[in-house]
Amino acid sequence: MRRERDKTAFLSLWLLLLAMAFSCVGRHGGEDEVNSEWVDSLRYTYRYGIRTDSLDVTGYTVNSGDNPVGIFTRLGFSAAEADRISRIAAPVLNPTRLRAGTHYYTFTTQDSLAAIRYISFEKSFTDYAVIDFTGDTVAAYEYNKTITLKRVYTGGVIRSSLWNALQASGADPLLANRIADVFAWQIDFYDVKEGDSFEALYDVAYIDDTVAIHIAHIEGALFIHQGKEFAAIPFMQGDGIRDYFDKEGNSLRKTFLKAPLDLVRITSRFSNSRFHPILKRYRAHHGVDYAAPVGTPVKTIGSGVVTAKGYQSGGGNFIKVRHNAVYTTTYMHLSRFPKGIKTGSTVQQGEVIGYVGSTGLSTGPHLDFRVHKNGQPVNPLKIESPPSEPVKPALRDSFELIKQRVLAELDSFRCLTNRSAGSRLSPPGGCRR
Repeated sequence: MRRERDKTAFLSLWLLLLAMAFSCVGRHGGEDEVNSEWVDSLRYTYRYGIRTDSLDVTGYTVNSGDNPVGIFTRLGFSAAEADRISRIAAPVLNPTRLRAGTHYYTFTTQDSLAAIRYISFEKSFTDYAVIDFTGDTVAAYEYNKTITLKRVYTGGVIRSSLWNALQASGADPLLANRIADVFAWQIDFYDVKEGDSFEALYDVAYIDDTVAIHIAHIEGALFIHQGKEFAAIPFMQGDGIRDYFDKEGNSLRKTFLKAPLDLVRITSRFSNSRFHPILKRYRAHHGVDYAAPVGTPVKTIGSGVVTAKGYQSGGGNFIKVRHNAVYTTTYMHLSRFPKGIKTGSTVQQGEVIGYVGSTGLSTGPHLDFRVHKNGQPVNPLKIESPPSEPVKPALRDSFELIKQRVLAELDSFRCLTNRSAGSRLSPPGGCRR
């Protein structure tokens, strides 16, 4: 009995000391450190899905003219082995798509033999081809890095251009093209004025949670142009296609884009009497000239069918698109056309149908863009375009919820940004909190 009492007393004392130890650790903040060390001891280092804490990793660069067989041979494999490995890897490593300047890596054992256990080839920012030598037979598979999205806010006042305003705000200037795409049917970005303001919520795609690779989506935007507010609320109608709508639920997408090029300048407008710089005489110019570098993509402003494509002495390389029974558009002085575009081809709004050039009667690279309505030339800058389908009545409640969430998120970010900046950015809507 006494032995049992001693045993019980010893157990109680041990539990008391253990509790005191944990209590002290908690009070001094050491518990997190102990747990962190314990967790870290269970962690391993991985790269492209390969555990690397017991392997040496060496990087190489693909040179011009390289192919998988040659690379494997340089890494120490025999010609026969290199050929066999190349054949095994072919489904995930196409030799014709091995680009100079990309990287590949070897993972070797940390011993005197330094045997290769894996080889990985960079195919894109997120995709890799991995060749595995650890099994009884060589295996090859594709590894895809996880993409994470981070929500970003930007806003500001335009002093010279949207591009410069975004750069000044610390945002990626390429966001200008995305904003221009969203509001392409409401705002003529060739006519953006000093004092116009904007703000946008957008998601940036990251790999390894640290390297930004592209702007994924615009999640909401407001733009004040010449005193009028324009809103963009993303919403999916249920047909699997996400579109942008204004606050009233009207689609921002219309039949025609405002312009066939992104953020360039107009050098000549629609006129019945313009002095031709080459012919040295006045004649009608029933189009709009957009100056842009050679090779700039030219988009069709609306869906339709290609009715003509070729070369003419005055307009050089040109392409004509019939959109419906009323409207036809023509794009001239092109340098070239995309593969697959031919007379009779069906094209979608925003599809690239050519590239800026200086063919025909031209003093420099530009696009001569023309619109015909019922066979008669009309000013491309003044054509009206009816809106697409608004939010369906059955989805109005869902749209209202999303609209309120987007506007509240914009307001919240705006307030935080203004407080941290110590002054107001004067974006659309002000801070309502």
